[in-house]
Amino acid sequence: MPWQDLCAVIAPYYPKGENGRPPVGLERMLCIYFLQQWFNLSDPGAEETLYDSQAMCAFVGIDLGREPVPDETTILKFRHLLEKHHLGEKLFQEVHRHLESLGVKVSKVTIVDATIINAPSSTKNKDKQRDPDMHQTRKGNQWYFGMKAHIGVDSKTKVIHAIVATAAHVHDAAVLADLLHGDETRVWGNSAYQGQTDVLCQHAPKARDLTNRRYRYKGVVNEVERAKNRVKSQILSRVEHAFGVIKGVFHFTKVRYRGLEKNARRLFVTCVLANLYLVRKLLLRPSCYDH
Repeated sequence: MPWQDLCAVIAPYYPKGENGRPPVGLERMLCIYFLQQWFNLSDPGAEETLYDSQAMCAFVGIDLGREPVPDETTILKFRHLLEKHHLGEKLFQEVHRHLESLGVKVSKVTIVDATIINAPSSTKNKDKQRDPDMHQTRKGNQWYFGMKAHIGVDSKTKVIHAIVATAAHVHDAAVLADLLHGDETRVWGNSAYQGQTDVLCQHAPKARDLTNRRYRYKGVVNEVERAKNRVKSQILSRVEHAFGVIKGVFHFTKVRYRGLEKNARRLFVTCVLANLYLVRKLLLRPSCYDH
């Protein structure tokens, strides 16, 4: 983990302790915040877990015999600080710079895809209504309510290089332009991105459109297109590795906060940690840090 570089991103916005009690160390608070993302913990849940787990306390650098764990209000204020200044995006960019310095560079082949993050659909709350920032959508014969995480992934390293968060009813292709870095020579995607030639010409003029094509029309199956889609799906499956980390390893399958913006900030930080997880074997090599 490039702790110094990440702390340097936050340091200009972090309280200096000129008024009131001295703030908790920045690196310690960042460790706690990352633990929240790794183990899907709420603010009070993070405080409680630190008291229960000796391993987590050791990671954060807390000796319970000498000092207490930062309370849930302190953890909450740190999270709000990151949200207020959009530091999740800046951390995302900093990790990309760190990975590039180690030779993990974004190639000219991008895979685009989206996944639904569920939100509570119940109206049994203070406002007697569902989250107005979330919407419902149908996938197959199943209805979902929540937000949608759109990502652009490098086909070689599987590293996420672009993120967009929208309500669930927004079509995948509507944000395609925001998922491209512009230097692509090939763009892969499922059939939801079919027919976006104009977008690709404008935002990635050198890219070949290798998105899947619909092979069934009025009950007639085009076997040639169907066979092509099978081959393309072998490449498209690589994007599922990133979603597997976000949803399967870090358990970000449901939104924790009310409102799209707060959950979008969490999505950015989760993708920061997902990128480090995806290239963890490279980062653990001693030769990476010899220089």
